[in-house]
Amino acid sequence: MDEISGIKENGAAAVGGIHCLTIIGQIEGHQLLGEDVKTTKYEHILPMLAAIEETEDVGALLILLNTMGGDVEAGLAIAELIAGMKKPSCSLVLGGGHSIGVPLAAAARRSFIAPSAAMTIHPVRLNGVVIGVPQTYNYFARIQERIVRFVTTHSRCTREEYLRLMTNTDELANDVGSVIYGEEAVEKGLIDSIGTLSDALDYLHGEIRKNGT
Repeated sequence: MDEISGIKENGAAAVGGIHCLTIIGQIEGHQLLGEDVKTTKYEHILPMLAAIEETEDVGALLILLNTMGGDVEAGLAIAELIAGMKKPSCSLVLGGGHSIGVPLAAAARRSFIAPSAAMTIHPVRLNGVVIGVPQTYNYFARIQERIVRFVTTHSRCTREEYLRLMTNTDELANDVGSVIYGEEAVEKGLIDSIGTLSDALDYLHGEIRKNGT
């Protein structure tokens, strides 16, 4: 892929440049999804993030997000890796940030959301499946707690507010949860700022200059 203004997607950039990583559609984990569903495979993303952190030519990471949910464990693994990077990182939510897209957005050092973008927040559940044993219920409760803890640790959103959004019964017709849009996501502390691509790039270039790379 040709370099554009020091940026390459899924490849090395010029010295001190920005690596652009796109996470779109369903995040695929251990269960394979249908060929008609766009997927981001976590086993491809994890080593890529490690390589970005170690590559001297890359000065910062830009994450473009338009997610539709997917494997929670896989999404949390990606989010944890992003949050643990030393290099400057910035997320930009475009279109929608469904379910696991929320911790992915919060994982970056700085987060932006497009004015028209939305974030969907709901509890961990399996559609159409009745939980028949206590062990299964406890498993989902523990995963949900991990998500709540991660989001509230890496954003300005309080635990009480995030749980309220997650369990809201007034907004989604066939589900429990909330859909919040750009300005509201910033107001509630889930995202740092309203912004577009230029805002995200300006932030990252400023961080690169601070680091002298």
